[in-house]
Amino acid sequence: MNGRVFVIGLGLIGGSLALCIKKEHADTTIVGFDINLEQVRLAKMLGVIDEPAENIHDGAKDADLIIIAAPVTESESIIQTLAELPLKPEVIITDTGSTKKLLVEKASCLTNQGITFIGGHPMAGSHKSGVSAAKDILFENAFYLLTPVQQVDEQKVTLLKQWLRGTNAKFLTLSPESHDYLTGIVSHFPHIIAASIVRQTEKLADTEGLIPRLAAGGFRDITRIASSSPKMWKDILLHNRDNLIHLLNQWQDEMNGIKQILENGDGQEIFSYFQKAKEFRDGLPAKEKGAIPAFYDLYVDVPDYPGVISEITGYLAKEKISITNIRILETREDINGVLVISFQTEEDRQRAEQCIQSYTDYGVSIGTY
Repeated sequence: MNGRVFVIGLGLIGGSLALCIKKEHADTTIVGFDINLEQVRLAKMLGVIDEPAENIHDGAKDADLIIIAAPVTESESIIQTLAELPLKPEVIITDTGSTKKLLVEKASCLTNQGITFIGGHPMAGSHKSGVSAAKDILFENAFYLLTPVQQVDEQKVTLLKQWLRGTNAKFLTLSPESHDYLTGIVSHFPHIIAASIVRQTEKLADTEGLIPRLAAGGFRDITRIASSSPKMWKDILLHNRDNLIHLLNQWQDEMNGIKQILENGDGQEIFSYFQKAKEFRDGLPAKEKGAIPAFYDLYVDVPDYPGVISEITGYLAKEKISITNIRILETREDINGVLVISFQTEEDRQRAEQCIQSYTDYGVSIGTY
């Protein structure tokens, strides 16, 4: 396939999609636009795009595929802008947003003109943001949800999948309503719960000074999604609020149930509650990417002496293993510290574990402390 692809929004997702398309369709010209001019400059310098566009009009007019890789609120105004432009009649327009129903409804200004809009949601992410973090392997084995309305020609859906074939993602087609309900359950709702746990802990920390120290390590790990972009989650929650209100009502019932079990003081009921949760959780696919980006962490017991961190990272660099984040846990009182290294993929984590074990006698694990 060849032609012109216009990517609006040159962040992690938009940049990674551009790289995937370039990899699979070498004769395609990738045009990019972003309100952040530095991101455009970086995208051109890094070879993520072939041509920068000064505005949406210039980039869209000759495009065969337009990808809107922007926050959901901004995507609404971009769709309205596109509806007012002279586009190719056969162009396909898609987006990458985390909510679909309201956005697909907004896109009726395009579909009423005979322009094809197919909602999209690549369910992948990274610890890093911006086009400099873009990778052509970001979506590999991840679910990529497509939400075409009924009147969209199936051949157009097939064509969009061909454009995106370089993602090596698993495509699933479902209705916009089903998308929002399902992602509400497995992504949006858990982010609310994580944020609420952190907020409650923050309030208790006002009177319990040890809480910040004790909340390092495992607490940080189980609530790490609460560090996601507040602006992004404001938009997502407003777009999916009906589903989330319903889920929060169910959550209140769930919490009232466990509260009643505690009030009854029934040890067998408590055991059964946690046992059933463990069984369901342990039965979830361990090696598939889901709605929330996985965190591939390695925990390394390291002795406390100057240069030990650069020593470890030097071994990884020697084996050409990239890391996405690195930090030290401060909860231990003995001579060893715990170095937490994050990786992009499970394969990188496994390679890093073998690498560190081959060069040192430090303890290495993938569990949490």
